[in-house]
Amino acid sequence: MTTTETPSPATAAPPQSLWHNTNFLKFWLGESLSLLGTQVTNLALPLTAIIAFKATDAQVGLLRFLQLVPYLGLALLFGVWVDRYRRRPIMLAANITRLVLLLLVPVLHWLHVLTMGPLLVIACAIGVASVLFDVSWMSYVPTLVKDSKHYVEASSKMGISSSTADVAGPGLAGVLISALTAPVALLVDAGSYLVSVVSLLLIRTEEPAPQPAGTKRHLWTELREGVGFVFGDRILRPLALVAPFCNFSLVTVWTMFLLYAAKDLQLNAATLGVVFAAASVGGLVGAAVSKKVIDRFPIGLVYAISMGGVFLGPALIPFATGPRPVLVGMFILSFFISYLGLGVAGVVMVSLRQTCTPQSMMGRMSACFRTMLFGGGSLGGLFAGLLAGGIGAKSALTWAAAGSAVVVIGLIVSPVSRLRELPTAPVEGAR
Repeated sequence: MTTTETPSPATAAPPQSLWHNTNFLKFWLGESLSLLGTQVTNLALPLTAIIAFKATDAQVGLLRFLQLVPYLGLALLFGVWVDRYRRRPIMLAANITRLVLLLLVPVLHWLHVLTMGPLLVIACAIGVASVLFDVSWMSYVPTLVKDSKHYVEASSKMGISSSTADVAGPGLAGVLISALTAPVALLVDAGSYLVSVVSLLLIRTEEPAPQPAGTKRHLWTELREGVGFVFGDRILRPLALVAPFCNFSLVTVWTMFLLYAAKDLQLNAATLGVVFAAASVGGLVGAAVSKKVIDRFPIGLVYAISMGGVFLGPALIPFATGPRPVLVGMFILSFFISYLGLGVAGVVMVSLRQTCTPQSMMGRMSACFRTMLFGGGSLGGLFAGLLAGGIGAKSALTWAAAGSAVVVIGLIVSPVSRLRELPTAPVEGAR
């Protein structure tokens, strides 16, 4: 009689990379194209307001605020909901909603009824759908990846997609806006969401139900559990506390720079696209090398240095002087440093968050971080518009750069900066 031996952990073959995981690759492809289209929207919406409606600084800031403010009010509630149900149907609904909303802009434009009011409403509605998708996808990835040893690889691949979109998106947006006008360019983003929907439909990985249907659940109890879990964890708490400052700085500087470059310096859409695309090479490089850097150096040191680049990069913008080519070069260098740091830090932070969180808490953890991140970002957009309108965009950039640099002190004392490696993943139900 023959017997089949089960290989011991010591002799078992090492897990294959995610290049062999076809379902993750389908998700990655769809999300990569969606991120590319989103970059078109990020430039097309404010330029529609500036060019088509002669929007004031405050109105541009309000537009950016309405895109991000849903994260403040809805992310935590959506996070509880996402932990109750399968994530893929929720992501499908969110992307279909964003597709329809983006199609509305060129349709209203062609009917000659697009005004600043409907544009603000559509921007806010897109933000609501984005909240729902964002708190779902990070919780869904572990379903596709399964082995926590691949979390850094998954985060790196998603980071490369985001950074590639940052590189190619603004340049593509500038060309499309110049050729088609800003409202019509949004058709490209709508098409990217259609591809994302199809890719999600093609995924064959079975997603288990989070909990038996008969279990009684309480919204506010689950919400408190999620917030308490994040702020009770020694690693997640400092990550959550620095999150709003990170996005506040990035969105504030981005919005102020857009106003300064478009209005004060009279840079056209194509030039702005080149600035953001060239600068975003830093993000692509950061995401591409992040895994090798994390494998070679203590993960806490990598986090501290990369986040330091995010907060110190904006200092170059207000001090840039000289001929226009020199100015543009300084702008590119400033954003390059920030994006390089963000490309590496994003992989570190997502990997830490996924490693420290059990699957049953993943949606609420993601929602808590989304609230902190995009809450800071939404306030940054509103603050940027108001401050630039009050003291001028260049002066506002100086204050923003100084405030951003102060946050580096918090990074120095953070316990995350002292980590040597990724912590051990928690056992489901242990907490």
